[in-house]
Amino acid sequence: MAALPLDRYVIDVLMPDLVGHDRKPSAYLVYLLIEALEGDRAPLGYASIAERTGLSRRTCQDAIAHLERRGLIAVERRADNEAARFRPLRPWIRRH
Repeated sequence: MAALPLDRYVIDVLMPDLVGHDRKPSAYLVYLLIEALEGDRAPLGYASIAERTGLSRRTCQDAIAHLERRGLIAVERRADNEAARFRPLRPWIRRH
């Protein structure tokens, strides 16, 4: 299994923010999964996220909604009954 390179911000700032301040450790776990799967553009259903993280489906739905509200992920849905595609966002990196 390949190593997952993480921006120090994800550990030093995002983890305490999501886990401590927002009290959403599940959102942090889901963000890490989405970060790890970034190159894989296949749709990802809530059941698959739940299985990969060990969280319940409902908890994953709440985590996705929280991450989307916080601007930490982009969610692309082609149809209401289709699995979504998730892309991690890094608003702390300023692009010029």
